[in-house]
Amino acid sequence: MVVPQGPRQELLRLAHDIPLAGHLGQTKTRHRLARAFFWPRLSEDTRDYCRTCPVCQKTGKAGDHPKAPLRPMPIIQEPFSWVAVDIIGPLPRPSATGKRYILTVVDYATRYPEAVALANIQAGTVADALLRVFTRVGFPREILSDQGTQFTAELTQQLWRLCGVRALHSAPYHPQTNGLCERFNGTLKQLIRAFVHESRDWEKYLPHLLFAYREVPQESTGYSPFELLYGRQVRGPLDLVRAQWEGVQEEDGVPVLDYVLKLRERLAELAGFVQENMETAQAQQKAWYDRAACSRSFLVGQKVLVLKPQRQNKLQAAWQGPYKVVTQLGDTTYVVVSCADTRIQRTFHVNMLKAYHERPETVDAICVRRLPRRRNHSCW
Repeated sequence: MVVPQGPRQELLRLAHDIPLAGHLGQTKTRHRLARAFFWPRLSEDTRDYCRTCPVCQKTGKAGDHPKAPLRPMPIIQEPFSWVAVDIIGPLPRPSATGKRYILTVVDYATRYPEAVALANIQAGTVADALLRVFTRVGFPREILSDQGTQFTAELTQQLWRLCGVRALHSAPYHPQTNGLCERFNGTLKQLIRAFVHESRDWEKYLPHLLFAYREVPQESTGYSPFELLYGRQVRGPLDLVRAQWEGVQEEDGVPVLDYVLKLRERLAELAGFVQENMETAQAQQKAWYDRAACSRSFLVGQKVLVLKPQRQNKLQAAWQGPYKVVTQLGDTTYVVVSCADTRIQRTFHVNMLKAYHERPETVDAICVRRLPRRRNHSCW
């Protein structure tokens, strides 16, 4: 049956929106209509109707849009000039002294980690712990953290200003930005589970677990964090056993000047090797990550949906919004506001966003005003 302009809106609604239609995709919706009806551009109208369906856009899969290409972090050569910080916790069991959090600090140049047990994550507590770390290794030029209140509070910001530190913040719910700390956190939690079990003595074993991590070479650099920081291999339990078995005597000391010159020469040599190893590792990681990646961008004023970071259950919608793009920060970060409440601005990585296709006030307008065609189907 050929359908005139008037009833098409209701037919599209019946074929897609009602419970008996199930909000299925455009292909199934088109087949359902085409069994009994016809009108010019039925396929295009069905496509545009399904594409602008608010319910379908919000309940779509979290991975139904391509990731942006990977942007590797710059390679840093000076130890502790650029560090990443993060918080683990609250842990299921407090330590014997009542600590439930762990502040982690990882150096980008050497991958050398520090970890401090904390009773709470108030700004003053975190700032004091960071100060203790930096008095041992020096104050960094730049520090990368998430946007937790303990890192963005005025007290912490004042500490950064006094110490000449530039604070960088990762986009919310995008841990890849602070991937160095995230990977270390995962390893540290695994070590705690393996060696502490049900005990509350995890704080007691924290220095031992840090030693274990610092002693072994990192895949990205090819060297252990300890060697890159101090220019020599650390003496561990196996070295002590070997020395006892072989009856090795302690070497005579060397003049301080000779030691310093050799140390500088060794560190410069290691820096060259590390640069080459990290460039190779980053190239391999980017090639693997970018296999299904696609460059995406949004215009100021464009409406978008935001991926929910966590859902209480799998029946909840994966996307929320719509939001409106306020400005763009860098290549992959955007500031957005809710269309329902424009008072609060939020910052998100492009991988947390997808375009929101707004339906005309009347569905009949779909048949008159055509939506722009996709330029790149793989990037939509």
